[in-house]
Amino acid sequence: MTAQSDTHPQAYRNGKETDWRLLRRLVPYGLQHRRLLTFALLLLVPTAIAGAIQPILIGDAISLIRQEPTWLPFLRNVSLSTGINIISVTLLITLALRTVLDAWQGYLVQEVGQEITAAIRNDLFYHVTSLAMRFFDRTPVGRLITRLTSDVEALGDVFSTGAIGILGDLFSILVIAITMFLLQWQLALMLVIMLIPVTVLIVYFQQQYRKANYRARDELSALNSMLQENIVGIGVVQLFRREQFNAQLFRKVNQRYIKEVDKTIFHDSAISSTLEWISLVAIAGVLWLGGYLVFGNSLSFGTLSAFILYAQRLFDPLRQFAEKFTAIQAGLTAVERVSDIMREPIEIRDSETPQTLRTQFDRSKGEIRFEHVSFAYKPGEYVLKDLDFTIHPGEKVALVGPTGAGKSSIIRLLTRLYEANEGRILIDGIDVRELTQTELRRHLGVILQDGFVFAGNVKSNITLGETYSLEEIRDAAERTNIASFIEQLPQGYDTPLRERGANLSGGQKQLLAFARATIRNPKILVLDEATASLDVGTEALIQEALERLLEGRTAIIIAHRLSTIRNCDRILVLKRGQLIESGNHEELLAQGGLYASLYYLQMLES
Repeated sequence: MTAQSDTHPQAYRNGKETDWRLLRRLVPYGLQHRRLLTFALLLLVPTAIAGAIQPILIGDAISLIRQEPTWLPFLRNVSLSTGINIISVTLLITLALRTVLDAWQGYLVQEVGQEITAAIRNDLFYHVTSLAMRFFDRTPVGRLITRLTSDVEALGDVFSTGAIGILGDLFSILVIAITMFLLQWQLALMLVIMLIPVTVLIVYFQQQYRKANYRARDELSALNSMLQENIVGIGVVQLFRREQFNAQLFRKVNQRYIKEVDKTIFHDSAISSTLEWISLVAIAGVLWLGGYLVFGNSLSFGTLSAFILYAQRLFDPLRQFAEKFTAIQAGLTAVERVSDIMREPIEIRDSETPQTLRTQFDRSKGEIRFEHVSFAYKPGEYVLKDLDFTIHPGEKVALVGPTGAGKSSIIRLLTRLYEANEGRILIDGIDVRELTQTELRRHLGVILQDGFVFAGNVKSNITLGETYSLEEIRDAAERTNIASFIEQLPQGYDTPLRERGANLSGGQKQLLAFARATIRNPKILVLDEATASLDVGTEALIQEALERLLEGRTAIIIAHRLSTIRNCDRILVLKRGQLIESGNHEELLAQGGLYASLYYLQMLES
């Protein structure tokens, strides 16, 4: 998904997508709770009928007092006191019934809304974490956080406070309209006709609100993105005294956000004020036409009183409808934004007929072959060009070259974080695209320069959700010479680690990464500047552990310090994405090429 424009939503750019099409995307989530939704909808019937009866009861009470004919048959031919008592008890029953049913329905709808919100958030999270790295290269983290949090919450409001509530309001308007026509058709027709211009105005203002709300949420994404960037990079911000400059940038984005929010408030307020004005006009119209009919003895005073209440009640659901419609518009904006991500294709998928490496590995120990592989992060800008080489089983191969030569890109293609544009990558003769990602990465142990640590404890950061016994965890720690470090921690393997391992040093986080790879016993080991952040003493421990770990395994090693790769079986030298030299340390020095230049330059520096 590309970053959204700050002016118009995707739907308006590609041809307006109707609200009903957007709502249909939520229908499968609603159908998962069809029983609760059906029951909540059934509660609308007695609630609407109770609300429609109340003005009639009040009107008939006035008719009884004025000794006029009543509309309800059971109030005819009864005394004033008896009639008032009956009306009072009936009115209390309808009020209690409406209060209880409204509360019950509101609870059920909110419950369904929360369940739907949770389900959508789960699906969105799974989809986002399944997307290829290309997506994350072009999408700021703050924008994704906005999608997963505030957008999903607004989306849930479509169900919890919007869609069901609107159905209830529409049903109430329908019941009130039918009841009014049964009472007196001229007054009823006048009130119903007044609904037409109101509906047109509401639709217009809601469309404007929808556009403004999309832009406001887009600005909120930018705000969150900037906030996340500054918090993660707070060290650099403070070291270079960027607080005031960054605060000014943040203030500009914040002002853009407030400007768009003000537009949504304006359109929302316009709807409320329009309805308030129309409802007063409706009451005035009822008094005018109703008074004329009363003087002409065509209408009782009690019926006129009932219609004054109906004029208020007819526009009350419409006012609530408009408020809920605002929530729905905000939710539909969120549906568009979330759908943009859900429509983002998962580029790297498992084969429908996958193969397995288990038996193959037991026999060959892991051969890696690149066959004329080319790769570009951006179309036409190739970072790897026609790479063709083979790494034999058990061979230790180093990748060397200046910055930007394509060393890390080779690792990303091997692990299928990205797909090659041209050529094939084979492990033991099997194309990596024919392997499931789980199967491929089970046999690849990758240790990067920055050992990422999750919030949790030491034990969970080694197992990463897989099932290993405590003995296996301790054995992996001992084999990588970090058991003593872990045992010195306050609670050993159960020591809590803060987000991103804030309570560990860079070297300690890297040690955990080695244990994480060791416990999985991979057949192929990939080290991408894995010892760069370690001090001399710690690196000596790791080098000793690495000698044991590398035994009998195929290994790819990336290191800028060329002295650490002198003992590799073979060194591949890259420049601008092309393989230009290959051989062991002595052979490459004898050639006097790029490798020799880099090596002697480092020797001079040291």
